[in-house]
Amino acid sequence: MSESWATSPGTRKSMQANRSRDTKPEVALRRAAHALGLRYRVCARPLPDLRRTADMVFPSEKVAVFVDGCFWHGCPEHRTVPAANSSYWANKVQRNMARDAETDRLLREAGWVPVRFWEHDDPVHAAAEVAAAVRARRSINRS
Repeated sequence: MSESWATSPGTRKSMQANRSRDTKPEVALRRAAHALGLRYRVCARPLPDLRRTADMVFPSEKVAVFVDGCFWHGCPEHRTVPAANSSYWANKVQRNMARDAETDRLLREAGWVPVRFWEHDDPVHAAAEVAAAVRARRSINRS
């Protein structure tokens, strides 16, 4: 086995336990969006040839919703910098931020609307923003 990025077995176990989908902020947003009558796909690829998934996808309207974790995606308000292995984590977060920007660019180029929220955003307000984006796309599709 290659050397781990983790500073201890406990750290490794803790980091491996982090969920890649169905996090509390994602579920809260999905519930709020569902309560507004929105129906969507969960954890799906908006673009089949791109190995990236959105937390909520509205295929007909071409809207992709992402709920970004503050630590993993570099929230300017809540991001913390670990004392141990700090250069590894700084590089990791920078790569995540660059990938997020590239994902948004590729989606826009393919005619999609990427919508991003931070994990700390109010899910009810976020759901209202998602509903507005979906309604706007529906009205464009009907024209």
